[in-house]
Amino acid sequence: MTLARRLALYARDFPVTDIPEPIRAIARSRFLDSLACVLGAYGAAPVNAAVAHASSVPGVCGVFGSARKSTPEAAAFANGVMVRFLDYNDGYMGLEPGHPSDNIPACLAVAQAERAGGEELIAAIVLAYEIQMRLQDAASLNKKGWDHVNYINVATAAAVGKLMKLEPDAIEQAINISLSGHLALRQVRSGNLSDWKGCSAANAARNAIFSAQLARHGMTGPAPVFEGEMGFENQVTGALNLDVDRFGTLENGDFAIRRSLTKTFPTNGELHTAVWAALDLRERVGDLAGIEAIRIETSEFNRRVLADGADKWRPRTRETADHSLPYNVARALLDGDITLDSYTPAKIADPAAAALMDRTTVTVDPALTALFPKHLANRVIVTLDSGEHLVSEVISGPGSVETPMTEADFERKFRKMAAPHLTEEAQDAVLRFVADLGRQPGYEALFDAMAGAVSS
Repeated sequence: MTLARRLALYARDFPVTDIPEPIRAIARSRFLDSLACVLGAYGAAPVNAAVAHASSVPGVCGVFGSARKSTPEAAAFANGVMVRFLDYNDGYMGLEPGHPSDNIPACLAVAQAERAGGEELIAAIVLAYEIQMRLQDAASLNKKGWDHVNYINVATAAAVGKLMKLEPDAIEQAINISLSGHLALRQVRSGNLSDWKGCSAANAARNAIFSAQLARHGMTGPAPVFEGEMGFENQVTGALNLDVDRFGTLENGDFAIRRSLTKTFPTNGELHTAVWAALDLRERVGDLAGIEAIRIETSEFNRRVLADGADKWRPRTRETADHSLPYNVARALLDGDITLDSYTPAKIADPAAAALMDRTTVTVDPALTALFPKHLANRVIVTLDSGEHLVSEVISGPGSVETPMTEADFERKFRKMAAPHLTEEAQDAVLRFVADLGRQPGYEALFDAMAGAVSS
């Protein structure tokens, strides 16, 4: 039996009504976390472009911040760009990094198009997390030049196929079409990063919906898409260490969504602990003018991805800055926080940040690499002009499996992002909707409350 077939059967048999409440609660928190990210992205240039496109293709699916409705694919793309734009949505680090909440906008759009209720939506979200995160555990893509969103091709196809009530044969073909036809290159996250960095995942989800729609009408895709001579394993990943029989079930309770990580800063997840270390050092350094040198000791992955070239020491775009270890450490030392304002053009061009980055080196520490990916650890060492060395090492921080964000944390994050756009009454309406997500028959009330002061 092919892997695509096994995934399709798993999707068919995935529970809807019996998902344990602790798992449902995590799904609701990830849904609310995604809405917070959506609000923080309102008005951004890539978001405006995606919304303009969605507005040009009429349909039945809501687009956040707009009174317009669009097709499932275009709505999923626009809403997905909003979730991903700030790099503030949840993440997971296996052999491959990724953001499983990138599946949520596609699940929401298809649930709305198919008139599926909140209970079915929650099940689809948990299913998408399961498949994407297990694939992330199975093989690295970035080391061979491929983007992590290729796993979204598979996860979203299975999850929306479930929402569309497709038979396993059709879900299998949706996976075949989505994966074989839409491979994304890692160049999207290399060098000076473009708008597309925050759009690549939304595009994968959009393609997966289109693939499922074709499969519904009888279209077949290349098979075996994973095991074939010219398939995914032979051409992209190598052998996948993936046993579908060990995926989460009601019997074992081991649903992957429990291991997803959430963010306290609107920046790359792997450098959060470096920010915490810099904030700790800021309290101990005193006058930053006394800093002679900064050394960041990190994992092999972080050095390769977050300090991989001159662009990371002189970022020119928000997308590059929020993926730069030197920049985020410098900004945290200067400002005592990392916020949306940390990535304004003025902040990125700040000579004080450039001066600190000029004194910064990034090196690989084998001990920190050995902790990866279970712990996304970083160590920051500041040398003062007095000759004193100050060290701060952070192994794990808020939002991790060890120290998860609480319900109150998610509400604070949501209200912080919502404040410029939504009245307190509208914020309350969104929070009530999400708290009762499993019993919602539709989603109009959510889009109405999220409309805010963006576009009509």
